[in-house]
Amino acid sequence: MSGPSDVSRSLWLAQNPSKRWGELFFLFYTPFWLTLSLGVIVPYKLYETFTELEYLLAALVSAVPAFLIPMLVIGKVPHSTFFMAHVCFLFYHVASNITLRRLRHSISDLPDSLRWCFEAAWILAFSYFIAYLETVSIVNFPYYEFVDRNAMYRVGCLFYALYFIVSFPMFFRMDEKSSDKWNLSRVAIDALGASMLVERWLFRPIWGLKDKPAREIPFALYGIGK
Repeated sequence: MSGPSDVSRSLWLAQNPSKRWGELFFLFYTPFWLTLSLGVIVPYKLYETFTELEYLLAALVSAVPAFLIPMLVIGKVPHSTFFMAHVCFLFYHVASNITLRRLRHSISDLPDSLRWCFEAAWILAFSYFIAYLETVSIVNFPYYEFVDRNAMYRVGCLFYALYFIVSFPMFFRMDEKSSDKWNLSRVAIDALGASMLVERWLFRPIWGLKDKPAREIPFALYGIGK
């Protein structure tokens, strides 16, 4: 017979109750801010009359509930990002957690080498998918300008995906085991290490910017509008 712990076991969600709560909250909260941004503001072109204040208010309306609600439930979820980046990246990484966890259960009987290959392939594919999805999602916003849209989709998304290739597996490790609690300093060290790994050892050497100032980076390739 299955015990109580087996009944609540999920192949998708974390076994750590605190981490599971956070994943479910940010997963179900995503339709709210996504509908506000891409279902109301962009289709109805409300941004045409936006000043800096309206942009700030739209970001606050989207992000503040995601920031405050977990804070009111003490001890549930750590907070380290702000406003729209907060909700966007939490959704990306929760989606990565859930799919990567499900994949691990599906391939648990395979040899270690094959499991590593499957996980690496999935992280690569999902990272590019998220980068591409974000790029496509802003296509109807007229104040973004790409020097070469095709290059942005092919190459720009690949470079954007480099961040996720590093951050997805590192984010997955946090509090994944109930017996291994992460404190703020450990999270900060991992986050800073991930940033350095991407910036110094992946992004700049590949792009050939090792000795060039940051201002020479072709921002249009990354989807940053004029």
